[in-house]
Amino acid sequence: MDPSTSPGGSFQHPAVSPVGGPSSHIRSFVHRRGHLTPSQREAWQTGMPRWGLPWQPQPLDLERVFGREAPRVLEIGFGMGETTAQIAAASPETDFIGVEVYTAGCGALLRRIADQQLTNLRIIQHDAMEVIREMIQEATLDRIQVFFPDPWPKARHHKRRLIRPDFVEELANRLKPAGILHCATDWAPYADVMREVLSANPTLQTQSTTPDGFAPRPTYRPLTRFESRGLRLGHEVFDLVYERRKGL
Repeated sequence: MDPSTSPGGSFQHPAVSPVGGPSSHIRSFVHRRGHLTPSQREAWQTGMPRWGLPWQPQPLDLERVFGREAPRVLEIGFGMGETTAQIAAASPETDFIGVEVYTAGCGALLRRIADQQLTNLRIIQHDAMEVIREMIQEATLDRIQVFFPDPWPKARHHKRRLIRPDFVEELANRLKPAGILHCATDWAPYADVMREVLSANPTLQTQSTTPDGFAPRPTYRPLTRFESRGLRLGHEVFDLVYERRKGL
């Protein structure tokens, strides 16, 4: 397994299109070229066969994947994986699946998995919408995390936003009753849109007890260096924590 690279050391993501043809939905990401460090390349090459789950258009057997029955958390768009690794390390009794399209981020998280000897974390390198729809069975997840997704601030790009009604419906259906959908953003206009979309879903109910509908940062979500810097500069971070209604 080797990322396709140019002589200059940049890469193009090797596998984000579904088997059998082009995607039927608007993607929340764009194909881009970026630098892949030697460490990320090595971790990707050696780690994906061990901790990566290949894309498949059929449901995963999560008990078989992890070799046990345990609470299950899926994170969409883990970036460079710093937060994902911290959460997984702090909760060894829980199994985690991280979904990301970019090879550099996957390589970085695979390096953390190896360095920290994490046994409860797996990676899927593919479009999250297709992963949810094809690989994750309904009512199987205890929590879904979507931390700091691209806000796509320009109006012409709003259609690319990940948190939109159709996808939120898919996410809610993958949660167990009382399962949690936790989103976070530092972009205030997007936070308002997220709140509107999540609140409109009849399967979900907010865990917020404040009039604005936002929740305190749960203790399991650590502060990243980027977030800490933003807070020092006065930037606000918005957490939205919603629960799947029991009986629905």
